[in-house]
Amino acid sequence: MVLSLLSLCAKEVVSDHSSSPLWLRWVPRELYGPLLEASFAGCRPLAVSELVHKWPERRLRVGGRRKRGQPPPSRLCVQALLLAVVRGLSDQRCALRVLDLCGLQVEEGPMVDSMGGWSLTVALCTMIVQASAGAHRRDGERKRFSALHRDKNVKRERGQQKKAREASDDNEVVMSCIDGGPSREVLEEDYMVQGVRRRMEMARTLIDEPSSITYREENDICVQLQVRADIFVNARSWERVCVALSTPGPLKLQCRYLRVEEISVSSIRTLLDLLPREGLLGIDVRYSNLGVTGLAQLLPMLAAFPDLKSLRLHYCNLDLRRDQPGQQEALGDLSQGLAQLQQLRRLSLTALRLPGQLRVLLSSLPQPLEVLELPYLSLSPADLAYLSCSHHSSSIQQLDLSENRLDVNTLPSVRRLLSQASGTLCHLSLSGCGLNDDLLGLLLPSLGCCLSLKSLALALNPLSMAGLQEAVRTAARMPSLRQLLYPNPLEDYQPGLPERPSSAQLLDWPLDESIDVSITGSRLNKVLQDCGRADILLTCDLLNYDKDLVD
Repeated sequence: MVLSLLSLCAKEVVSDHSSSPLWLRWVPRELYGPLLEASFAGCRPLAVSELVHKWPERRLRVGGRRKRGQPPPSRLCVQALLLAVVRGLSDQRCALRVLDLCGLQVEEGPMVDSMGGWSLTVALCTMIVQASAGAHRRDGERKRFSALHRDKNVKRERGQQKKAREASDDNEVVMSCIDGGPSREVLEEDYMVQGVRRRMEMARTLIDEPSSITYREENDICVQLQVRADIFVNARSWERVCVALSTPGPLKLQCRYLRVEEISVSSIRTLLDLLPREGLLGIDVRYSNLGVTGLAQLLPMLAAFPDLKSLRLHYCNLDLRRDQPGQQEALGDLSQGLAQLQQLRRLSLTALRLPGQLRVLLSSLPQPLEVLELPYLSLSPADLAYLSCSHHSSSIQQLDLSENRLDVNTLPSVRRLLSQASGTLCHLSLSGCGLNDDLLGLLLPSLGCCLSLKSLALALNPLSMAGLQEAVRTAARMPSLRQLLYPNPLEDYQPGLPERPSSAQLLDWPLDESIDVSITGSRLNKVLQDCGRADILLTCDLLNYDKDLVD
């Protein structure tokens, strides 16, 4: 990654923290952004703290999508940022009003020093509670000071009233001796005029003085800073998140994507009641024992979030293969709940085991889906037949059918689906679908028609070297394809594999140590070069495969 001249200069400036008091006061507001980026890149938490504490803009975004090769911010820098935000609440020079941390957390990869979703959520909630406690403490101190100030003014007024009464009595004695002098009513009117002036002066003082109770109480009622972030909640952090969402104070937490793990339906409902309705784009529920009935109870609550576009359910125990009473009624409620999600564009259902029920679920959605992920779903031929003819087929941009076993009976539906989605489909995963050379050969013409396809995953399929080479030749004829995840050919495994091994057998079966795996990659890349394509990334690394790298 080549750094620009501005980035190089910013890196040099923030490298010496001892000189920051000299240059920070002269830095124009346009350079705060490059300096903060350099501070994060160089792991300079003290520089991060000072820049955020004096941030001149109303909005600050840290996070988002990183460039290739760009490391995430370190834990120390993130902690310094949060502490500086709290300190800036009491500094009128800080103009920050919106802090956007969406996408800051790191969930995968070997980044030991970075901050994950759970840690970032706990740190954010702690910051919000501490800011609220500090605001109440400062408010109590201001109220005590204001009470003393008010008592002092009251005593001053009482003294002035006493002097006015004494002067009034003396004037009555004098005026009684002088014929035609002013009466007592005239003196009382003069005193009332002086009292009105005094009260106007006190009101002006309460407006002008920053320590006044009127000014400060108004600021305490209003939210000073909006904090937008992706929230990760499990059983250990649930209570802290609920406290942060329900605690009034100068910081208000807004959620963009909510991810919950291993918590009950009632806990999820409590959390949804506390979340702000605006701005929530997606909900990800994982490893929670929802069941069909529990999910049917949650879906009407999701309809209250107008911006919700993504719903992901992973390993939530929605097993309909068991003959249980009331399942069909609950499935109908589930369909009605999905029908209320007007803006839903992404639906991910992992290992829910709903064979033969795809029509009931997807047909109720009011808008066509753009992302549909159905791994480990035990799809039946009827499910794939419906999907190929549904109103979603012509709008799908990302499709995941991995670990759904395909055969000669389901292949016509898959080919029809690819034909319908050929103009929009950008990412396709067919990993672990049991595709051998013959099945893949029947599927390759339909794949070749997907002119918008950018990434294709074929891992854990029982393909020979000849089948892989034919797949690479087809990929070379696809103009938009940039990444292909291929399986190890059957020739690279030790002897003893079944005739048509499953994905689990291919994953566990040892490779032949006498064969150099890199030779397979070299042979496939040679096929690409012969076809005039050197811009396609070929990889068999299933763990580090990332389809988003091509976007």
